[in-house]
This record gives sequence, C-alpha cells and structure tokens, in this order.
Amino acid sequence: MSGPLDGQTVVLLGGSAGIGLETARLAHGQGAAVVLVGRDPDRLSHAAADVGATQTAAFDATDPEALQRFFEDLPSPVDHVLVTAGGNYYSRLAELDLDRARRVVEEHLWLPIQLARTVTGRIRPAGTLLFMSGTGGRRPGPGMVLPGAMTAAKPALIANLAIELAPIRVNAIAAGFVDTPLSARLLGDDLDRRRDELRRTLPIARVVVPQDVAALAVHLMTNTALTGATYDVDGGQQLV
Repeated sequence: MSGPLDGQTVVLLGGSAGIGLETARLAHGQGAAVVLVGRDPDRLSHAAADVGATQTAAFDATDPEALQRFFEDLPSPVDHVLVTAGGNYYSRLAELDLDRARRVVEEHLWLPIQLARTVTGRIRPAGTLLFMSGTGGRRPGPGMVLPGAMTAAKPALIANLAIELAPIRVNAIAAGFVDTPLSARLLGDDLDRRRDELRRTLPIARVVVPQDVAALAVHLMTNTALTGATYDVDGGQQLV
C-alpha cells in the first residue's frame, strides 16, 4: 500500500480496540507500518491480524519503566505516536474513589509527561505525538469535578509540550460521545437510548464513530503545519 504515510511507522498506545484500532487501520491503508500496544495480549493478537500490524506489545502504558523499555527496544525511530489509553471517571465529590481518581490523573496528565520525556530522540523530527481528550468536561455539573479538571488541563499541557518537543508536533483530539466498545460497556442497556438521543439532537444527525476520530488523527499526522492545539470531533455535541 502507498499513501501520505508511506514508509512511516505509527505507534498506537491503546491500539487493540475502538479509536486506536480504527486509526491503525486507516494509517496502514495510507502506507504506514503500525505497532499496537495494549494490556491484553490475546486482544492485541486479534487486532494485529485485523489491521496488518507489524508488531505488538502488551503492557500498561502508565508504567514508566515498561514504557521506557518499549521505546528503547524498538529497532528504529518512529514517526507518529497516538495515545488512546485511559478512560474517564464521573463521580460527585462525596462519593469520589480517590484511588480511581488518581489513576485517571495518571492516564491524562502524568502519562503524557512521561511519554514526552521518553520519546525524545525516538520520534523523527517531522513526527507527531497525539493525545486524546474530551469535550464533555467543558460544561460544569454534578459529577464533573475530575473530568472538568482533566479537560481544562490537557490543552495547556499540549501547548507547552509542543514548544518543548519542537520540531516534533504535539496535538490533542477532543472527542464527545464516540460509539466504541468502551461506550457500550459503560452504558450497557442505555446504549441504544443514548444513540437515539444523539441522532435526534446532534447537528450531524448521526452518532460519531471511531472512523471519524481516526480520520482526524491521520490528518494531524500528515498536516505538518499543525501543532500545539486541541481539535474537537463531537458532531456538534457542545452546541446542543
């Protein structure tokens, strides 16, 4: 295959499902060699066969030593790294599980910082470091203490990393609801109701899917004028 990513290597941290897997599929279709990272070896193996990945690695990306070893063991520098690993946690302050909250902070703030230090010298100068954020936390409300704080902090982190890592480009994608396996697990029996609600209310009259986010991710990899910013892909969810 050939395309704008021909001859380049894309690493997907959290690449065994959802947005990471669809980005791997699209990047491979654009000519890239893709490397999938996740926690579950079996799921990684199936995902790698699905998208034609050249390599997989099973470890917890929030483990700094494992992250360091992974990049040290790569045979050559890579071109783009996308991080989709990590989730969110909605809880009122009184019921907040502090251990779970710390895990979310690690995934959304400490992991980007650790990764940025780790990839120095291991991403080619024209490459990209790309993170996921969200749009839902921009609206205050009950249970939004942690998501709101993480959503507000991520753009500032991205902008400063872009300055310090230049000429490597650093960007973030802020998604609203995306119809992924993770969303299905979180919503359970409420999934169909949520889909119907979004179809009725979103300006695009449909639900955002992983392929929508993957298309933006690959664009950010290939458009070398973009750095230090957060780009929304939520189907207009913030407007309604």
